[in-house]
Amino acid sequence: MVHTARGRLRIYLGAAPGVGKTYAMLAEAHRRTDRGAEVVVGFVETHGRARTAELLDGLETVPRRTVVHRGAEFTELDLDALLARSPAVALVDELAHTNVPGSRNAKRWQDVEELLAAGIDVVSTVNVQHLESLGDVVEGITGVRQRETVPDEVVRRAEQIELVDMSPQALRRRLAHGNVYAPEKVDAALAHYFRLGNLTALRELALLWTADRVDEYLQRYRAEQGIQGTWQARERIVVGLTGGPEGATLIRRAARIAARTSAGELLAVHISRSDGLPGSSPQALIEQRALVESLGGTFHSVLGDDPAAGLLDFARGVNATQIVLGTSRRKVWQYVYGPGVGYTVTRDSGDIDVHMVTHEHAARGRGRIPIRRVTDLGRTRTVAGWLIGVAGPPLLALLLTGFSGPGLSTDMLLFLSLTVCAALVGGLYPAIASALVSSSALNYYFAPPIHTFTIAQPENIVAVAIFAAVGIAVATVVDLAARRSHLAARAQAEAQTLSALAGTVLRGAPSGEGVLTALLEQVRETFQQEAVALLERADAHGAWQAAAAVGPRPPAGPEQADVDVPVGERLALVLRGRVLPAADRRMLGAFANQAAVLLERRRLAGEAAAARREAEGNRIRTALLAAVSHDLRTPLAGIKAAVSSLRAEDVEWDPEDEAELLAGIESGADRLDHLINNLLDMSRLQTGTVTPLLQPTDLDEVVPFVLGGVPPGSVRLEVAESLPMVRADAGLLERVLANLVENAVKYGPPGSPVLVKAELLERTGRVELRVVDRGPGVPEEARERIFAPFQRHGDAPRGAGVGLGLAVARGFAEAMDGTVTAEDTPGGGLTVVVSLPAAPPGRHPGETPATPATPATHEAHETHEAHETHKAHETHETHETHEAHERKAGPA
Repeated sequence: MVHTARGRLRIYLGAAPGVGKTYAMLAEAHRRTDRGAEVVVGFVETHGRARTAELLDGLETVPRRTVVHRGAEFTELDLDALLARSPAVALVDELAHTNVPGSRNAKRWQDVEELLAAGIDVVSTVNVQHLESLGDVVEGITGVRQRETVPDEVVRRAEQIELVDMSPQALRRRLAHGNVYAPEKVDAALAHYFRLGNLTALRELALLWTADRVDEYLQRYRAEQGIQGTWQARERIVVGLTGGPEGATLIRRAARIAARTSAGELLAVHISRSDGLPGSSPQALIEQRALVESLGGTFHSVLGDDPAAGLLDFARGVNATQIVLGTSRRKVWQYVYGPGVGYTVTRDSGDIDVHMVTHEHAARGRGRIPIRRVTDLGRTRTVAGWLIGVAGPPLLALLLTGFSGPGLSTDMLLFLSLTVCAALVGGLYPAIASALVSSSALNYYFAPPIHTFTIAQPENIVAVAIFAAVGIAVATVVDLAARRSHLAARAQAEAQTLSALAGTVLRGAPSGEGVLTALLEQVRETFQQEAVALLERADAHGAWQAAAAVGPRPPAGPEQADVDVPVGERLALVLRGRVLPAADRRMLGAFANQAAVLLERRRLAGEAAAARREAEGNRIRTALLAAVSHDLRTPLAGIKAAVSSLRAEDVEWDPEDEAELLAGIESGADRLDHLINNLLDMSRLQTGTVTPLLQPTDLDEVVPFVLGGVPPGSVRLEVAESLPMVRADAGLLERVLANLVENAVKYGPPGSPVLVKAELLERTGRVELRVVDRGPGVPEEARERIFAPFQRHGDAPRGAGVGLGLAVARGFAEAMDGTVTAEDTPGGGLTVVVSLPAAPPGRHPGETPATPATPATHEAHETHEAHETHKAHETHETHETHEAHERKAGPA
């Protein structure tokens, strides 16, 4: 059967397991089969429920695919077989199921997507707790985090969603009767997940989520059919906001109306002017938006020159049932401009109810939102504009009267040009003054009878009046254009500033360190302030403290600042220097919010670093416990057994046996000493208490002492006496080399001595010591892991130490400004390279340096005598070592 169009998805949605989703799906399959449809069962899980299993009879089933994972067998949907069968309808249960690793898709909903793309209709099931967007909500209700989820968008795209509903009481009865789970699981389920409150809350979630999807379908249908009338299927309350002080009262009133109805929806809308000029208080709108969102509503901004028409269009577009408006703030005489928004909306609302809410600002006047005209003209241009507008017309009149005038019409054009010039230079008010003075001059000097303010000919009256009107109109248009140009330039400047702000933040460190200070410095420079500070406090009534500050004498509190921008109840951005206009405060709000984000990011980064340190400490402590529990117990057990044997009164030991037991005790004690020293050294490295005493050190005086813990003849030295001294701590260097040499000897083949050689790299001024073995080597990808604490490479035996030898060596070397790296040995094996800085010239290599084991060097230094007690068979801890084949490093 060939499919061309995409298949259709039908989903049965339930509030909890056991409500009957699979049963309803199988019943639908039988109905479709009876109608002649080709229905095939791809995957159905009956969970041992007999009545559900009975419905599988008579339906064609595609055999499941068997998957082996970690030694166990699982059955999954055979997607390839189902695609090859290509039925008209496929039943695929449990849409949110996670497939067994090794399957083609990680999730079953992805299998369903392939079936739909192949043109196969799919019927599936899902519980509301498996919807991804509700994971946190469900966890808060039930205390159980759902690991298997499906994206909401997958379910929303279904052509049909059918809710399988059952009351909580009925579901608990089904559970108690054994119709959902096995009898041994019933009591636990009833006491935990299937509590009455849990089931009621889950049922409400399922009903509300389904209602939202039905509402989406309804809105889509209304849009497709072009339906403008209100269908009161759901209460939607729209509150109209002007940005005035009455906004908070209206929002709370609308929220109370919405709360009286089940699933009532609150929408706030502000009609903005399409010309982009400010017509309301931006700060008030920001506060009102926050209030709406805190009450569970949504805020919308719509462009439109007619507020009443824009509000009604929005209300009809969202299928609103009620509109909430405030009574007008206009005074009585202001109604000469028109009936007002409230009257117009009430008259044209049709079947939408309109609530007019009174408030304390009613009929007290709108007030005046300060709009600076052309703000940055400067004093020079303003004075020049007034001079042109006031002094220019008399001067032009005197000039024209000195000559035989070209006529009244030409004179009027000359005066009009002067008015336009005044508008371009000085703005609106000088231009209006120019129009009035020019019309008076025309009347007095050029309209007969001249030198009087009377006009003999009626047409001249009309001409002068038209001149005055045109002059004022032209001045207004020029000023409006100038204002728009100014606002556009300001918007461009703000956009550039915000772009620079975003760039500064993005280029900063993830923790926010340093970026916050740079941001405050940018605020200080942008707004020309003396000092800027970001203040925070523990609670709404606590004392303010500076989280970051720039500039001299930053404000210690909002009361000391010229400008303060609150960010919630516990943060405030404060500036000292000059008071900012409202337009600047809008952009300053963006800086304040970004500063708050950076502060929070810095705090979170600090908490994350602390958590990482704590996790690392826990890991070290766990590894230490493992080491104590196993690696230290083995030599202790040997010592205990030898001592018990020697103390046994019923056994007489000959001298050879007694010597052998004493040697075993000594060997075990030496091994314990080595393990404990490494554990202590690693703890010092982890806590940062290693403070080496760096001084010129002769390698000839240090390298020979590292041979005390290895068998004779197992190491060959190639250290020239002419090498310069190295800048190192003799005791720590001895420990580094001892660990590396013993590690190499332990894993090198018998009869192939380890080579220790040193050379000077004149180009870098460093000395390199190489410990070369001919063992099996270490794969490149594992070379860094062998230096990690508590790691053994490959199958190193547990008795080989706790896995700290190389970690201690690298830690001590890095404390001396050195490095320890691993590389291949030509011909096979591993070479560990220790690089140390050469000591400054000034001492002859033959001079005796400080002894390598003086107490002044460090508490971690071992004496030469201690090294001499090391036995050849002693295992130095971990060469996380070379193995011929790759192996994973595991904690000891």
